Amino acid sequence: MKNLAVVALLLLLTLGGITASHAREKNSDSGRLLTGRVADRQDQSLAGSIVYLSDSRTRSVKSFIVGADGVYRFPALSPNVDYEVYAQYKGRKSDTKTVSQFDTRPTVVINLKIDTR
Repeated sequence: MKNLAVVALLLLLTLGGITASHAREKNSDSGRLLTGRVADRQDQSLAGSIVYLSDSRTRSVKSFIVGADGVYRFPALSPNVDYEVYAQYKGRKSDTKTVSQFDTRPTVVINLKIDTR
């Protein structure tokens, strides 16, 4: 009977540790944010630009249509994945920038420039 209680206690402690570890991983995934602004070479916001974000592991692509302020946001990015980001406006494209998994900042700011001439 005593052995059964000890085994049950050890099992509960192990499961509690796994649950706490999983919660920490989940919290770190939800905290990473990529944001920035899309502008032309004269630093004027390019409303209607489309920003593309590519996940280097799955190759899935997310997009964001920029408003009048030129700002884009991609929240809840995994800290364990590299991403590539670029913008397009009327057939023109910005340089492609990389968000590295080794960059540990919770908020990464990348401003994108497009030559509209």
